[in-house]
Amino acid sequence: MAASDPETAQRQIDEIDALSSIYGDDWCVVDEDERIFCIKIGDCLEQPKWTLCLQVILPSEYPASAPPIYQLNAPWLRGQDYIELTNSLEEIYVKNLGESILYLWVEKIREVLIEKSQSSDAAGPSIEKITEEIDEDNEDDYSLEYQPVQEDTIKTLNFVISESQEDEELPPINHGNPISDRRSTFQAHLAPVASPKQVKMVLAKLYENKKIASATHNIYAYRIYCEDKQTYLQDCEDDGETAAGGRLLHLMQEESSKQLGKNKRVRKDKKRTEH
Repeated sequence: MAASDPETAQRQIDEIDALSSIYGDDWCVVDEDERIFCIKIGDCLEQPKWTLCLQVILPSEYPASAPPIYQLNAPWLRGQDYIELTNSLEEIYVKNLGESILYLWVEKIREVLIEKSQSSDAAGPSIEKITEEIDEDNEDDYSLEYQPVQEDTIKTLNFVISESQEDEELPPINHGNPISDRRSTFQAHLAPVASPKQVKMVLAKLYENKKIASATHNIYAYRIYCEDKQTYLQDCEDDGETAAGGRLLHLMQEESSKQLGKNKRVRKDKKRTEH
């Protein structure tokens, strides 16, 4: 991803190097070409009770004139907790326009986690309770959501396959049957992807088809589970159809929630059988 100017590019590099040095193994490079990073944050260094993963995508204009695109991943982060934390991060950005803010964001999140640790049960968040809540009401938003600071964000994917992507294998693409409704035709395409590079490869392959490339709206969404960080890498694109990509991503999130509830019920049934 090309930076808007050499000075901005260097500021990004300097900030990334500093964060990597400060946070060590907790700092993860998800996709260097696309400037996607993730950091695991806890209320303490050893045996943290409260943790959260902050995933960021750095636009080419950051930090000079654009904020990071970010995502907060934690099963317990819901409702008012979520609203208050995102408001705090956006306030930090507004107060430091044009400055590098990722360190400030990380330490603010850590401050929130420490406050929760000091004011809540010593055992930390109850994962079992969280899964029960999701199981009871699958219509609730799951907490792993794509959250841009501003709505008018840059597209994070380009469709030119670089030399570094040549070792990636193009996953199989399944094509749904076209559906016509009120002079519009819709067609779904599905591919199992394991990296952002594979997402770009799938999109590039689809756009080789002239009908797809010339379509009025090409929306997409993807979710990739990063097992080492126990978090989701996800993004979506509306392509001019307001909120369409976001709704598609929301459906994928709901399916994850339902699967989580299903797995939980299977474990309960197994325990009953064993007894």
